[in-house]
Amino acid sequence: MTSLKQSPPASSGSAPAAALHGGIGDPRTLILRNLRQSGIYIAFVGIVLLFAILTDGVLLSPGNITNIVLQYSYILVLAIGMVILIIAGHIDLSVGSVVALTGAVSAVLVIQQGYPWWVGVAAALAVGVAVGAWHGFWVAYVGMPAFIVTLAGMLLFRGLTLQVLDNVSLSPFPSEYQKVASGFLNGLIGGQGYDAFTLLIAAIAVIGYAVSVFRTRLARIRYQQSVESFPLFVTRVLLVGAVVMYFAWQLAHARGLPIVLIILAVLVIAYGLMTKNTVFGRQVYAIGGNLSAATLSGVKVRKVNFWIFVNMGLLAGTAGVIYSSRSNGAQPAAGNMFELDAIAAAFIGGAAVAGGVGTVVGAMVGGLIMAVMSNGMQLMGIDQSTQSVVKGLVLLLAVAFDIYNKRRAGATR
Repeated sequence: MTSLKQSPPASSGSAPAAALHGGIGDPRTLILRNLRQSGIYIAFVGIVLLFAILTDGVLLSPGNITNIVLQYSYILVLAIGMVILIIAGHIDLSVGSVVALTGAVSAVLVIQQGYPWWVGVAAALAVGVAVGAWHGFWVAYVGMPAFIVTLAGMLLFRGLTLQVLDNVSLSPFPSEYQKVASGFLNGLIGGQGYDAFTLLIAAIAVIGYAVSVFRTRLARIRYQQSVESFPLFVTRVLLVGAVVMYFAWQLAHARGLPIVLIILAVLVIAYGLMTKNTVFGRQVYAIGGNLSAATLSGVKVRKVNFWIFVNMGLLAGTAGVIYSSRSNGAQPAAGNMFELDAIAAAFIGGAAVAGGVGTVVGAMVGGLIMAVMSNGMQLMGIDQSTQSVVKGLVLLLAVAFDIYNKRRAGATR
């Protein structure tokens, strides 16, 4: 058996010095190699600036930034699970129907039958896990393609949603349930005309990000992997920090820190660490990168595939709670086309069509690009049909860019 773990080189004593003096490798090669990862951030900044100009600054107003967070948080939650599936070489077409079903179950328990709000949340998550286990069984242990299994699930769980709701909408949820997606934390430590707590949390997040990426850089150098030059690295960290603090400043001048943003941040951090720093995460990448090699290396492919679908179901249940809380009710048509938005977020964020490539952070950026485009076009009064055309073209270009990168990489070998 071979191991998935890498062994450090015999000599790595110059790693810290290399980290501070520009890294390893030819600058042009490093830029080309990291274009796919860094390009998405450049594109995101460019799109934000474009729509900020086209909307006369309304896009970046405190109230509108808060609305973007509240309106698209459930898509970002779905994108986390979707990118993990895509990395492993799978896909899930049923998440929109699962969002509808979990929200419907929660609404029946809380609104119709009068159970406490947390019972509805727990039931929605449990239904999501059950759905994920259902998909995982057929894909992992029966061997059916995920595309077919989840396509059937899309129809199956949409039909169950109609039956659970008896083809009618249910509302409203109690105020405690509504706070999941519409509540805010503010005024905890004061602030004159702004919420200081929001700024404090953002500052802690920026510091944590800077420490994390610097440690990652040192680790890559110890293993003699290519890294960007130190000035470019510092510029990237400062740019990310500036964007986060500006975002927090706007939130602090609106209604404070949204509870749903805290939920999303916890999920991003947890899944980011899981995919990068755990054996399970490395196995997911191994399966998507080379299934035969992963199997020969001792990866329990069926088990891993089963649990990533269970995880997708759990996150779909979470998105169902957030969406039903945001809309203050459950509707038979809830979650329509959510799966396409989640898939688009993953691919725009750098996931590869063939699997083995992608990151949680990249999927978040891809989802934010979709959110900013949608919100910006709505502010400009562009009709829904044109918005769909633009989103489709962006997704097409993202996948085309992935294919172009692969062909270029193959030509340079």
